[in-house]
Amino acid sequence: MSIVSNVVSTFLPPKRKTTPSGWTSFNAPCCIHNGHAADTRSRGGLIINAEDSISYHCFNCGFKCSWQSGRSLSLKFKKFLQWLGVPDNIIQQLALDLLKQIDNNKVYKTSIEIPVFKNIELPEESTCINDFNSAPTKSIPVLEYLCKRNLNLNDTNFYWTPKTGYSSRLIIPFYYNDKIVGYTARTVTDAKPKYLTQSQPGYIFNLDKQSINNNFIILCEGPIDALHINGVSVLGSELSNSQILLLQSLKKEIIVIPDRDKAGKKLITQAIDLNWCVSFPSWENSINDVSEAVDKYGRLLTLYSIVKAKEESSLKIKLGVKKWIR
Repeated sequence: MSIVSNVVSTFLPPKRKTTPSGWTSFNAPCCIHNGHAADTRSRGGLIINAEDSISYHCFNCGFKCSWQSGRSLSLKFKKFLQWLGVPDNIIQQLALDLLKQIDNNKVYKTSIEIPVFKNIELPEESTCINDFNSAPTKSIPVLEYLCKRNLNLNDTNFYWTPKTGYSSRLIIPFYYNDKIVGYTARTVTDAKPKYLTQSQPGYIFNLDKQSINNNFIILCEGPIDALHINGVSVLGSELSNSQILLLQSLKKEIIVIPDRDKAGKKLITQAIDLNWCVSFPSWENSINDVSEAVDKYGRLLTLYSIVKAKEESSLKIKLGVKKWIR
């Protein structure tokens, strides 16, 4: 499957049907842009042919577009991608990748593929805290930190090692398909840097814990925030194209809960572009992130407040930013 087919398939709406002949029908995203009422009868039809060409036809407003291997993206196809909710930066990168393929007349590695992760080893002599028969003396500050941060041993497999540089750090492994593909080691003292992290491009923390029965996924900035509410973490304040594709491929409602600092604006802007929800819970002004909310209100009430305060309207999200970010 081509990079174009991958992107289109990733951003197709979850409510769709595919016929035995290969046509996929869904509510057409083009009608409201062409002077028609919003489609509610699944009048949009798309097919990806065996020769890796794509055809789209709206049986409501009549809009058509197509793409086939070896060609660049037409203006109409770019519009179709925008209407599906593909961010402009991904469309621009996709167009650039296709031009390079055409110019080079060979396979060109795209930068917007759904990522693949390799297995890695944790720091030397790392031991799962759940496997302690008796806690080593040097590990006591790390265990106290777990209690202080309201983290439970069943949240994930926390690790510790006596090795120099790591003995005063809580090691949180990064899992993907039940394999360790990275980690972050958080200091429990005032040592710098706060985190020692090994992460692969495109990784989303705690994705393995998201049930297929979940109606939504809550996206946080930090890994401890995510563990507190069984959400996922972007491990920062900005999503890469690969992370966007990975999340979008889950076909779940995404609820973004940003930290209340200036860096959180980046994640909010991306959420608006992707038509994701953003939550601005009615927390006390002194609370800066999910973890602090859990300290104050507990896990259940914090989770409830996030879901209750989710906002879908881009206008209301933009207005909410002014009160949320400090």
